[in-house]
Amino acid sequence: MKIRILSSDDVRKALPMREAISGMKRAFSRLSSGMVEMPLRSRVPVTEQDGILLTMPAALPEDGELAVKLVTVFGKNPSRGLPLIHAAVIALDINNGQIKALMDGEVLTTVRTGAGVGAATDILAREDASTVGIIGSSKLAQSQMEAVCTVRSIKQVRIFSPNPEHAHQCADIMSGKGPVPDDIRAVQSSRKAVKNADIVCTATTSTTPVIDFKNLKKGVHINAVGAFKPEMQEIDAETIVNSLVVADSRESVLAEAGDLVIPINQGLITQDHVHAEIGELNNRTKTGRTSAEQITLFKSCGVAVQDAVSASIVLKNAESENLGTLAHI
Repeated sequence: MKIRILSSDDVRKALPMREAISGMKRAFSRLSSGMVEMPLRSRVPVTEQDGILLTMPAALPEDGELAVKLVTVFGKNPSRGLPLIHAAVIALDINNGQIKALMDGEVLTTVRTGAGVGAATDILAREDASTVGIIGSSKLAQSQMEAVCTVRSIKQVRIFSPNPEHAHQCADIMSGKGPVPDDIRAVQSSRKAVKNADIVCTATTSTTPVIDFKNLKKGVHINAVGAFKPEMQEIDAETIVNSLVVADSRESVLAEAGDLVIPINQGLITQDHVHAEIGELNNRTKTGRTSAEQITLFKSCGVAVQDAVSASIVLKNAESENLGTLAHI
């Protein structure tokens, strides 16, 4: 049997942002329509290494897509000079279960996470949005920036990171890249990043809020993708209480996202505060923004259907562009 092996560069070439955003809208729509087989991610701890193995499978029978992502997060790796996270995605034939491709999972995850934010921003943000505040400077923050600038005509981006050097590096890398404007500024505080911003994106691993409701503009749209554990919290409770909250997966965010779990446990909101899934808005079975001054918030922990759809896009483009290498197994 031959399988296609795709490197990080191959995946990057085969998963352009605009196509990925379209794919994420389809993925979220299928999920909210009950057309996806997808359990919550499984977790296998490797305690002695401060590590965990995450397994994320998903099937879209009507679209003929089947894939599984394997992710390891090993806390001791950075001190060893190794990446904190390793990931791979396996695409399979839904008709016979054969492996069709093995591809880099880091780039795929980064692009699909940004693309999910792009899809939500396109659905929820004001049409006249022109300024973006980014909290975080990682590749994930950069991917969000590219996605938001793909769906809205952004004139200015402001970046805050606790490490000023990282913020400046991020600004230098992203300035004028594709749809991103030249006007990117590294700023000295979260307040300066989000004040008067039409769109705010967070991509951190913080356990305490990185934005403050009092600094937010009326009508802002917020994308929160960093807090993916119950003890993590990027968004302050006051912002959650005062926002129209939309999730990628209601089940996932209520189980995993500290941004919601913490204020629920504090009795400030109930589970019903999650207004809708983004797929329900795309399917027009639920309404989204209802006024220009309404604050909207997209909370995402990431779901395996995003990986399955992204892997399908990557494999299609890789086959047509002859990317990667074919190997016998």
